[in-house]
Amino acid sequence: MTLVKFNPVRDLLNFEREFNRMFNALESRFGISRAPEIDEEYENAVWMPLTDIYEDNDKYTLKVDLPGIKKDDVKINYANGKLSISGERVQESETKDAKWHRIEKSYGKYYRSFTLPEQIQEDKISAEFKDGLLTITIPKAEEAKPKEIEIKVK
Repeated sequence: MTLVKFNPVRDLLNFEREFNRMFNALESRFGISRAPEIDEEYENAVWMPLTDIYEDNDKYTLKVDLPGIKKDDVKINYANGKLSISGERVQESETKDAKWHRIEKSYGKYYRSFTLPEQIQEDKISAEFKDGLLTITIPKAEEAKPKEIEIKVK
């Protein structure tokens, strides 16, 4: 019996690639242009890491699950208001004598991108990677921070 890895995300990505292929055919035939945010890294990704995003008065924080990935294998870019996270999780070499019963982890290239608000301090974006969790901190610009003004009643 041959064991086939089930990966529901791969099926969705295959559907998306096929849709993009058909849309590209329409583009060339009718001159319809494709959305600029679709890039090659996204199209080649096999999986997308789960991400939690929250904000407080001073910053936005992203917590990205990247279990089994080394710090040196994580690439973070910020350009034109878009933060992107990419890399690859390589499958461990299979043991010759092992009989695999289940493989649920996603392996291969990953990619995730987020459009950030305009009012941030781009030069102060920072990232920390510890125990498979990538934490990205994006400080808000002063004008984006909420201000409390006391109004005196006469």
